[in-house]
Amino acid sequence: MPKFQYVAMDSRGKETKGTLEVASQNEAIGRLKEMGFFPTKVVEAEKVPDKADKKAKSSGAAPRGKKRGKDININIPFLTGRVKPKVMTAFTRQLATLVDAGLPLLRGMRVLERQERNPTLKRVLGDISVAIEGGSTFSEALAQHPKIFNRLYINMVKAGELGGVLEVVLNRLAEFMEKAQKIKGKVVAAMFYPVAVMTVAVVILGVLMVFVVPRFEQIFKDMLEGRPLPGFTRLVLDIANVIKDHFIISAGVVFGAFVLFRLILKWRVGRLLFDKFKLHMPVLGPVISKVAIARFTRTLGTLVSSGVPILQALTIVKETSGNVVVSDAVARVHESVKEGETITAPLDAANVFPPMVVSMVDVGEQTGALPEMLMKIADTYEDEVDNAVSAMTSLLEPIMIVFLAVIVGSIVIALFLPLIDLINQLGGSDGGSRDGDE
Repeated sequence: MPKFQYVAMDSRGKETKGTLEVASQNEAIGRLKEMGFFPTKVVEAEKVPDKADKKAKSSGAAPRGKKRGKDININIPFLTGRVKPKVMTAFTRQLATLVDAGLPLLRGMRVLERQERNPTLKRVLGDISVAIEGGSTFSEALAQHPKIFNRLYINMVKAGELGGVLEVVLNRLAEFMEKAQKIKGKVVAAMFYPVAVMTVAVVILGVLMVFVVPRFEQIFKDMLEGRPLPGFTRLVLDIANVIKDHFIISAGVVFGAFVLFRLILKWRVGRLLFDKFKLHMPVLGPVISKVAIARFTRTLGTLVSSGVPILQALTIVKETSGNVVVSDAVARVHESVKEGETITAPLDAANVFPPMVVSMVDVGEQTGALPEMLMKIADTYEDEVDNAVSAMTSLLEPIMIVFLAVIVGSIVIALFLPLIDLINQLGGSDGGSRDGDE
């Protein structure tokens, strides 16, 4: 009868190791559960990964349960790229549904692998299934793919495994990802209109400045017969000539400015200044601020309610906040909690979170209902994001229309100014000739 080596947690969370002599891996897991243990790793003695790897190295063969091709580290972007959040959200919801319905985790992973269309995720799901078959826990298998599964995902799954509530945690994780995707979709949809208008404005402006405006210069020379052009008209014509005659240089300047901006964002000081500007910029600032608060509270509430320790949860929130200002505030909260102090004081001192948020966190901390209070804050601010996005969209429409009118109207006025001067001069000369005739 084969022997199985196991690593398990007892009811107090203490790790225990040992060996069982049973017929199969499933029987070993069942035996451990009967003994009151929570198995985290069960491997047949002859199939311990380290020994298998040593045998493979000495014989030149691939380790049992693994394919040769998977050991090759191919660092090609389109093969090792990230998976879109929308695809990850759908996968998490499907896995949560299967596990909640009573389907074993490994079987559920195999089902999702067969139906997955994304090649990167399909390959990763195959690797995870092989790792689970080899005795690794689900969280350990996920940790082997940090580009696909972030620390929040891995730690929540690990907490669910240790607490024996993996199906509950997967449902919470799926709900968290769906709400994050929903709020992101609303912001992107709201930004589509101004971006589309700006694109149309740039195209119209380019056509006018390259093809239309330069043609008027020769017309004005013939009509005015050497008289100087109005200053505003001269300015518009000079800009049009620069764009037309030095198009490559102009495009290079624009591209260089974009690259310089990206390089500045790579520096922490530059990113900090830009994130501060985003939080306080007109029109968009309130929306971005509400999104940041909703993301912070939703992430921290989901982690804490799933059983992740508060210090570890704060570290994960800091890394996934997406805003340096919020990240610095969370770092100060982490240090405060580490020293045995409250969360409220550093949150209030950060000048990022409104007094209502600070007060609700304070109440949640004092009553021992912090996760529930954080979830209420997240729900409130997600509703406020909806209202703010609607208000922003209604405000941006007239702003964009006025912007287009000013740009195109300025060019039209610049082209009409010489004609107005010419008409005035002709009118003056006609009046003088009539006076002379009289």
